[in-house]
Amino acid sequence: MKVRKFKPGDWVKVKGSPDTTKMEVVKYILNDFPILDKVNDGNYLECVYYRNGERISKIIHENRLLKHWETGGIYKT
Repeated sequence: MKVRKFKPGDWVKVKGSPDTTKMEVVKYILNDFPILDKVNDGNYLECVYYRNGERISKIIHENRLLKHWETGGIYKT
């Protein structure tokens, strides 16, 4: 059984950059890289954040992320 670092709904940010945006984890994904002839082992996350009311989605490896303890705050009403 694989241990996962994050679960859907967790708030994360990218390691190493103090000005990165806060993102919400949507789900773990399995995707392949046909150019490199590789299939990942389920360590990639789909994360979402909002900028100027536009939803932006990113796919990031779980080892590049840190859990953000302050929740909420990315949604505009």
